Amino acid sequence: MNPYVKSLRVHDDYRLLLTFENGEKRIFDLKPYLDKGVFTRLKNTALFKTARVVAGSVEWIGEIDLSYDTLYLSSVPVKTGRSSRKKLLAVPAKRTRQTRASIGTK
Repeated sequence: MNPYVKSLRVHDDYRLLLTFENGEKRIFDLKPYLDKGVFTRLKNTALFKTARVVAGSVEWIGEIDLSYDTLYLSSVPVKTGRSSRKKLLAVPAKRTRQTRASIGTK
């Protein structure tokens, strides 16, 4: 079972910074959803900014919501930078290490 969303921060670029109950911080990019079904209404930035956590999921005005499973599985972990501003950086999924044999070197 995936963890519930504990809190969120809305970004202007249709991304959500999510904190899950296990302490993980992850970025969810809503842009791929904006041309699908009820999510087209979230192109209105004022509506997008009404996001809130309800029962571990994210909900917007107008009965638009995303489950905690979708939010967790389709988001990427964030890593805080060492700068004083602590920029949040999306970390891509880990790649498996290629062996020398698989890349054709000795």
